[in-house]
Amino acid sequence: MDVVPSGDESDWQTPPFEVTVKDGWIFGRGVQDDKGPSMAALYAVKALLDSGVEFKKRVRFIFGTDEETLWRCMGRYNQLEEQATLGFAPDSSFPLTYAEKGLLQLKLEGPDSDTLELEAGQAFNVVPAKASYSGSLLESVVTGLEDLGYEYERTAEEVTVIGLPKHAKDAAQGVNAIIRLAKVLQSLDSHPALAFLDQAVGEDATGSHLFGPVSDEPTGFLSFNVAGLTLSSDRSEIRIDMRIPVLADKDKLVEKLAEIASQYGLTYQEFDYLAPLYVPLDSELVSTLMAIYQEKTGDNSPAMSSGGATFARTMPNCVAFGALFPGADQTEHQVNERLRLDDLYRAMDIYAEAIYRLATTP
Repeated sequence: MDVVPSGDESDWQTPPFEVTVKDGWIFGRGVQDDKGPSMAALYAVKALLDSGVEFKKRVRFIFGTDEETLWRCMGRYNQLEEQATLGFAPDSSFPLTYAEKGLLQLKLEGPDSDTLELEAGQAFNVVPAKASYSGSLLESVVTGLEDLGYEYERTAEEVTVIGLPKHAKDAAQGVNAIIRLAKVLQSLDSHPALAFLDQAVGEDATGSHLFGPVSDEPTGFLSFNVAGLTLSSDRSEIRIDMRIPVLADKDKLVEKLAEIASQYGLTYQEFDYLAPLYVPLDSELVSTLMAIYQEKTGDNSPAMSSGGATFARTMPNCVAFGALFPGADQTEHQVNERLRLDDLYRAMDIYAEAIYRLATTP
């Protein structure tokens, strides 16, 4: 039930941590990811129980509180409790996600800086929307941003590079403010961390500058998100989120990244890793859920793979199932996160049928 930071609350049209319902929409942090869908599934079960349905299997809800960071909640759960026989996480898109990329979060640690003081980025899993600099190079930074055509805002004492936030799984669709600021600063005051970001990474968010093209048929291209940057008088640190295709070799990618980073005086440190998810398309679980979705919607879209990470991957024979419908605005991890009420009710209906079929068969 945890959520990513709201970012600058002044950018929101409604208070991010108060639910606002208006004009057929529900607004607030978590209404799409993942409080809204979780409540849809919960009320689906309530509707079944109120109707007198008798389950032949136990139905258990697992609400985690560490999903956006280290998943310690599910690690502890799996130590103490039995795993599900089958299940789904209402934390993705319809019709169904049967494969999820491996998720690697890491830090590259390097030398301090005598001249630069910088702290940018928030969560690992968000493309940074802003990166600010204040210091003696202010005017030169502004000139550099203008020369490159980068969007920015400034005051008398600070300049802020403006990017486009996206979920890290969709990093290639965003604009990374840290990368853009690093490019300008590196041309003015060289530092190993800045040089690595500018020369080895660049604005390509698929990691191809580092690894060459990395992709597979089930899950597509690798995603490479530079999520945070620290430059200070005692250290430097780059924080990175990688979404690795299910058939790619994580160890070889890490070896290559560590080798290149070392050439810039940076040391690789793994922060967290989640192994990929893969449930065959012809499995009973996938076949059942896909049939229910198609019956309820008339939509025959195929099951999908994703760069996202859901709790489905913490147990065998679990998939991600909704609650975002095809064509709906994808606003999780962004300002003005929102969900159509009609879509929430449609998801509730689908979940009720899914839980009914899965839990009433022997």
